Amino acid sequence: MTPPASSPGGDHPPDRLGEVADAAARAFRLLPAVPRDTASPRPARRISTDPDTVERDLMRLVLTLVELLRQLMERQALHRVDAGDLTEEEEERLGATLMILHDRMAGLCAEHGLSMSDLNLDLGPLGTLLPPD
Repeated sequence: MTPPASSPGGDHPPDRLGEVADAAARAFRLLPAVPRDTASPRPARRISTDPDTVERDLMRLVLTLVELLRQLMERQALHRVDAGDLTEEEEERLGATLMILHDRMAGLCAEHGLSMSDLNLDLGPLGTLLPPD
């Protein structure tokens, strides 16, 4: 493996673009080109078009998107707290708001017969959409 390239002066940080390209190349070598188990492939999960469940399925999709955005906002808030960008009052207000949002999401899930784990879509070889709790 070649060492990371530096800029002409030699005293600058390594070339980040080269590092990213090397990491991507390694990742693609790790992924199989074809599914490993071709003898009995799993059927793809599809959206059910059953009229009896279409409302619940749509609500599941909407709540999944809202939960993804809620988690992204929570991570951004934690980054701001760690960076010291917020006053103590802002931190308290943000923490209380995030707890209320989480409780409301759990309530909406219960109201529609879903659990928070039902919102975590399986993306196949990429894993799940949401990180495990």
